[in-house]
Amino acid sequence: MGQEIIPETGFVRLTQVLMVIPLGKTCWWEGVKSGRFPKPIKLSARCVAWKAEDIHALIKKLSDKAVGDSPNALE
Repeated sequence: MGQEIIPETGFVRLTQVLMVIPLGKTCWWEGVKSGRFPKPIKLSARCVAWKAEDIHALIKKLSDKAVGDSPNALE
């Protein structure tokens, strides 16, 4: 349902990412810092974005994990 928000290729901003991955900004950035989530690409001094392909891979990884034995795939 929400994956159509993320294009197949290109860059996506954090607001788009958080529409399909239900986390708060702080939790997302903690995941980026720890390596659980992909690192952003710096587009300018104050603008970062993520590769759409990386977000699709993360969504697949989280959904595969959710189908497995973890009750909370984001942990």
